[in-house]
Amino acid sequence: MGKYKIIPIFVPHKGCPHQCSFCNQKHITGQVEDVTPELAEETVLKYLSTIDSTKNFVEIAFYGGSFTAIDFDLQCSLLEVAKKYKDKGLVHGIRLSTRPDAITDTILENLLNYGVTDIELGVQSMCEDVLIKNNRGHSANQVADAVSLIRKYPFNLGLQMMVGLIGDSKEKSIYTAHEIAKLKPDFVRIYPTLVFNNTPMAELYKSGEFVPLTVEQAVDICRDVKDIFDKNNIKIIRIGLLVTEDEAKENLLGGPYHPSFRNLL
Repeated sequence: MGKYKIIPIFVPHKGCPHQCSFCNQKHITGQVEDVTPELAEETVLKYLSTIDSTKNFVEIAFYGGSFTAIDFDLQCSLLEVAKKYKDKGLVHGIRLSTRPDAITDTILENLLNYGVTDIELGVQSMCEDVLIKNNRGHSANQVADAVSLIRKYPFNLGLQMMVGLIGDSKEKSIYTAHEIAKLKPDFVRIYPTLVFNNTPMAELYKSGEFVPLTVEQAVDICRDVKDIFDKNNIKIIRIGLLVTEDEAKENLLGGPYHPSFRNLL
């Protein structure tokens, strides 16, 4: 079926119980308006007006925040919008991102009932000290537990990792990649850490307490991480954070940003 078309719906900071060191979702997504079912439907209709669903694979993707940790009623009302268009055959998949500690059987059964096809977990690191220093609020064991629960259901599972976090190193990133590979996700994303304005990391960066990776260092680490996933036949669907040119100019303070980072590997 034709091309892969994504209808992105951003849910910035909704559901997030922690302020991770690196995160200002509103800057990353460029969206400051809270999402509503009405806004979600407007977005879906806008994209569908330019997409031929009979010739392309169309997916609604809820990005940002921690979808399964948001208010349950809002969660269901947003999923209801997505399910309506999936039931009509205009959308073929529903994807969402969430935290490892926001996964339960009850949550997963609800997602299945609403036609969700893909779940991505923000793992970021499998090193406990790195998770703590970046205020992730979950443990590596919780990642493994969440993966085990998700595998009881027919979801496609994706895991996201970051390199160059506070307290991270090449060795720790390699360890994280190996640990993620052991969990056998269907796909992964690899994000070199960028420093955005109005984040805890930004303050450490400004004071000189945190020094982000250079582009060269990030390429070196990501190349080795990529090799690990390639050797384990795990699909890598993205390397490098997608940031608009305007966002890069306005809010990106430092870190190994490149508009086509994967092409550098």
